[in-house]
Amino acid sequence: MNELSPRRMRRMRTTAALRALRRETRLSPQDLVCPIFVAEDAVAGPVGSMPGVSRLRVSELEREIESILAAGVVSVLLFGVPTTKDASGTSAYNGDGIVCRGVERIKKLTDRLAVITDVCLCSYMDHGHCGVVREGVIRNDETIELLRKTAVAHAQAGADLVAPSAMMDRQVREIRGGLDAAGLTDVGILSYAVKYASSFYGPFREAAVSKPAFGDRRSYQMDPANAREATAEARLDVAEGADAIMVKPALPYLDVVRSVREAVPEVPLFAYQVSGEYSMIKAAAANGWLDERNAALEALTSIKRAGADAIITYFAKDVSRWLNGSCDFRVN
Repeated sequence: MNELSPRRMRRMRTTAALRALRRETRLSPQDLVCPIFVAEDAVAGPVGSMPGVSRLRVSELEREIESILAAGVVSVLLFGVPTTKDASGTSAYNGDGIVCRGVERIKKLTDRLAVITDVCLCSYMDHGHCGVVREGVIRNDETIELLRKTAVAHAQAGADLVAPSAMMDRQVREIRGGLDAAGLTDVGILSYAVKYASSFYGPFREAAVSKPAFGDRRSYQMDPANAREATAEARLDVAEGADAIMVKPALPYLDVVRSVREAVPEVPLFAYQVSGEYSMIKAAAANGWLDERNAALEALTSIKRAGADAIITYFAKDVSRWLNGSCDFRVN
């Protein structure tokens, strides 16, 4: 009897077509969510630390939405950048606030996009923290009342999902109750259930004009050293009524993405490739140190492979165009 030839793993790697057949993890434009910074006129303009990203006026949204749809992306996440800030974050839950006007404009332009809104207070507070501050302490229960009001305002403007990101205890339960009481039972909640106190948020704080005036956010965002705590946070938010959950950041926390996916398999899992992850790739590519297309595709594929159903990324439009052109990586 002839001995069988040893298995050769390279046989399924020899051409792009064979690699595509063998590929275990696939990205598509529908997996990606494109963040949009919608801003008052006085603070609109390019974000220096995030090449290709701008704070957009409401009047500029039409061109952006056309570009997003043309790329094949079907979801956006709106962040507001107001000019009015105070100690109560009043403009966050004003029905005529910048996010509400942005949502209304997008909904008039198209019904083809899922519109998600970030529900937080940091950009609207004069101190830059995500909650109400009394005697130097971020007050949880006072904050969640304002988050509830903000979520209801966004939903009344037409948001499909509201995404609380302040990391206040019981914020999901309070928001779900507020939405239901307002007759907005069909509006879902995408909870930033697992949000770390990360150093990778720096460029975002420039974009959203939300740097804390004092201290840091470690008393409410998670310690980067903790993984078991992440699954507890995720389970709590699902129990409180979250329709989907998120891990943020993504790439430094792929182990957490995997563990959360396994802990709460019943709801969609989002992961956020945050501003620092985006800007690092952009900076390295600008210096000729790596190939931007390959690096972005590889990073996003790793996030999907770890278990994310959807990825929020500033690369959404570019990656979608790349995917529509070719599914293969170009490795030098």
